[in-house]
Amino acid sequence: MLNTIANFKSAFALSEGDGGGFHAPSISEFFPGPILFKDTAFEFSRINMIGMIMTVVLCVFFVAAFRKKEFVPRGIQNLGEMAVEFVEKNIIEEILGHKGPRYAVYLTSMFWLLLAFNITGIIPFMNIAVTSVIGLPLLLAVLSWVVFNVEGIRANGAGHYFKNNLFPAGVPIPIYLLVTPIEFVSTFILRPVTLTIRLLANMMSGHLLLVLFFGATNYFLLESAGIMKLVAIPSFFMGFVFTLFEILVAFLQAYIFTLLTAVYIDGATSAEH
Repeated sequence: MLNTIANFKSAFALSEGDGGGFHAPSISEFFPGPILFKDTAFEFSRINMIGMIMTVVLCVFFVAAFRKKEFVPRGIQNLGEMAVEFVEKNIIEEILGHKGPRYAVYLTSMFWLLLAFNITGIIPFMNIAVTSVIGLPLLLAVLSWVVFNVEGIRANGAGHYFKNNLFPAGVPIPIYLLVTPIEFVSTFILRPVTLTIRLLANMMSGHLLLVLFFGATNYFLLESAGIMKLVAIPSFFMGFVFTLFEILVAFLQAYIFTLLTAVYIDGATSAEH
């Protein structure tokens, strides 16, 4: 509810600053003005600040949880172990099996970092997901691409790895003229692109919907006349519902991104795939 009020205040402030009236959300929502180092390569915006805050929060949490490990966990250590075990049991062990421990730190860090950056879209006074701007989704997608390719080459050798990916076994030789370009594009080009777009599009659309409903609530409640003010009630209700839905989306997108990364690593490091 606190986040709902914060979203409403944000929409009201936007409307006031623009001279009143209803203003539909636009792409400018994702490009706030710089806070520091304007017009330089190190320009620092509110989204950058939110990302740094959440990174520090995560680091402090995990350091505090495992700084003094006890045989019987309790308190914050118990929460830390639950956080790690969730990723290990539901992603790493399920997908990678005995290969999992090698990638446990990377995949666990990825999941919780993504969840932290996704959830900022509904945290009061932040109200925008760090992953709703292309920079971070693209960076993590490229990193995953590098990891699964490097690990595939390490596990199978460069020749065997590229042969398995570009020339699948059992395909008639003439058909390779069609299959090989498709495999190249799907494996080495589309994977980072689809990882990026899936995460980015979901977080952008969620933010735009929240701004739309709370902006409409502000307009109908404060600026419309007569019976039209009643429209603010369903608009506010839908904004509240989508706030709850965004919590689910934040979790699912972190889970799917990490799961797909694990699937790609498993496929790349298998002898035959």
